[in-house]
Amino acid sequence: MSSKISITSVGLLGFGAFGQLVAAHLHPHFPLVAYDRSRLPGDHLEGRVQAGDMAAVGRCDVVILAVPVGELVSAIKELRPYLRPGSVVVDVASVKVNAVRAMEAELPPFVDIVGTHPLFGPQSARDGIRGRKIAVCPVRGRSAPRIAAFLRGMLGFKVLLTTPEEHDREVAVVQGVTHLIAKVLVRMEPLPRRMTTASFDCLMQATEMVRYDAASLFRAIACDNPFAAEIRERFFNLAQEARAELDGGST
Repeated sequence: MSSKISITSVGLLGFGAFGQLVAAHLHPHFPLVAYDRSRLPGDHLEGRVQAGDMAAVGRCDVVILAVPVGELVSAIKELRPYLRPGSVVVDVASVKVNAVRAMEAELPPFVDIVGTHPLFGPQSARDGIRGRKIAVCPVRGRSAPRIAAFLRGMLGFKVLLTTPEEHDREVAVVQGVTHLIAKVLVRMEPLPRRMTTASFDCLMQATEMVRYDAASLFRAIACDNPFAAEIRERFFNLAQEARAELDGGST
């Protein structure tokens, strides 16, 4: 999908923090229409995004599903009657196996499907998105290479072509462990802020990047990734081994 391809509109289904981030970086390239069940586009995006209903989003050439994984099926069912043949549906979910299964099962056969996972969030993208990583999973149709080319060439992403299974196996560690540690550290507050080491500062920086993520995102990472439970169990077992070593050394 290069800037030369005729895309008359891009629809955003969901306009929370991540939907707004997507809009902020796509508006120079395409006309945008957004719909959110609970709200209209924020004032700070006035003039960049047109507020529309579900039908207006569904009529777009490209539709981006920016809803929590738990709402994906219901959102697609509501969107499905308005999709046009030849359109492309893209998701941005943090998990891919279950998201892709839902899209394959619920979306009509006449639309292309591309799974994506931007490996960053609103906090980590505050200073820009160029050089950031994004996973792209070809699912149905021929649109994935064009989308990857646009993401790489126009937005400056490092594009990682992968399968849903490969993605979820790696992200079960990358996001699962990071968010788990951050949850624990937040509950340990107040934490030292004065006499800190460089490594502790990096740990706190990572914690701040995910501190305000929605509870639905944490649940998706921890529960909707089919490989997360195994990784979490291993993490807890190793923590218990470390604790046993310390307890044994103190006797």
